[in-house]
Amino acid sequence: MMNPRYVAAKLLDKTFCSGSYSNIQLNSGLEKADLEEKGRRLCTALYYGVIQRKITLDYILAQYCSRPLRKMDSIIVTILRCGIYQLLFMDGIPDNAAVNESVSLAKQFGKTSASGMINAVLRNFIRGGKKMKFKGSETEILSAEYSCPPELAESLAADYGNETAKQFLQWSLTEGMTYIRRNPLKCSDDELMSALGKMGLKRLSADDFCYCLDGGDLVNTKAFRDGWFHVQDISSQICCMSLAPTENDRVLDICAAPGGKTFTMAEMMNGKGEIHAFDLHEKRVQLIRNGAERLGLPNITAKSGDASVFNAELPKYTKILCDVPCSGFGVIRHKPEIKYKKLSEFARLPEIQYNIAMNALNYLAAGGEMVYSTCTVRKAENEEVVMRLLENSPQIELCEMPTIMGRKLESMTTLFPSDFDGNDGFFIAKLRKRL
Repeated sequence: MMNPRYVAAKLLDKTFCSGSYSNIQLNSGLEKADLEEKGRRLCTALYYGVIQRKITLDYILAQYCSRPLRKMDSIIVTILRCGIYQLLFMDGIPDNAAVNESVSLAKQFGKTSASGMINAVLRNFIRGGKKMKFKGSETEILSAEYSCPPELAESLAADYGNETAKQFLQWSLTEGMTYIRRNPLKCSDDELMSALGKMGLKRLSADDFCYCLDGGDLVNTKAFRDGWFHVQDISSQICCMSLAPTENDRVLDICAAPGGKTFTMAEMMNGKGEIHAFDLHEKRVQLIRNGAERLGLPNITAKSGDASVFNAELPKYTKILCDVPCSGFGVIRHKPEIKYKKLSEFARLPEIQYNIAMNALNYLAAGGEMVYSTCTVRKAENEEVVMRLLENSPQIELCEMPTIMGRKLESMTTLFPSDFDGNDGFFIAKLRKRL
């Protein structure tokens, strides 16, 4: 059996050096690693934990290392981060084990000469009471304590105030629940509870199809293979419920892959009506087709197409979902590496989002409704884009949202984790084309 800490450190070093997506990197690494279930859990916890807390860990290490981290070998820095993370955030691991295993890792990676330094840094941290002392401005403290780049902390505080920004960043470091959507065309509530009840399945409310559970290997269950559910966060389900498609609608999902919202809408339509789902890349479109087949949803037609370019061959639609590409800061709990990107990397997004939404409006029938949505909480990609749409499209107006899970949402709503049982951060705006 392989050492789970070695696997985690190797994957972390690769992730930090390449900038690849954490979920893809981890899944690939675990497939190749010879690890038992306990080892896989340790590897996963250490891998995601170090990514989530990277800025905090580096802030602490800077106080105990004589050399700047940027001048040290990347794998040595990774080992130190793993060691500090275990000492601070993994209560089930004894301090001595965290130190000794870190020293051992240096030798396994051929860095024996650094083993003494690693031992000294970690033991000095223990002798110091494992205290985290954060100094500086409010933004600097927020950044260090919640492992968030200062510019992102400033952006969140500017949009929503320091307290909301702090609550959001606190949430981003928590371990989330897994949410699924039951397929009413395939199974009943009782059947799904019977199939997944041992995994801690709970229904959120009596009038919806949303469930939560602690996690587990859902994809390899018979219920998944039989199309009884698909995995989807509450926010994405609320997005679909905001559009409220029925079997009498013709629906356009203009940026659809990998298809979760397409599936939910198709189920809401009882497998009837029409949903035309588009995405730019054929490979991703095939994911929609595969999912629709597994779930038994014949009302979905999936094709490749550029969402920003008008297609004169398409008909008019009574409902449109315009879930545009975004910075993804609403899902940093699941993909923590996103928060370390520079905001300048997303500078062009509002223009892209606006162009896609404007093109989508070309397909909207008179009296039809469109939901504009993102999985980010940045106002530059949300409210500001919608206000620009309204200013430049006099035939468009904001319209009323339906009551969802007992709540009446505003026509423009930013969802925070405190809104619906720990949901992802999300933005929804509902628009109507005047008759």
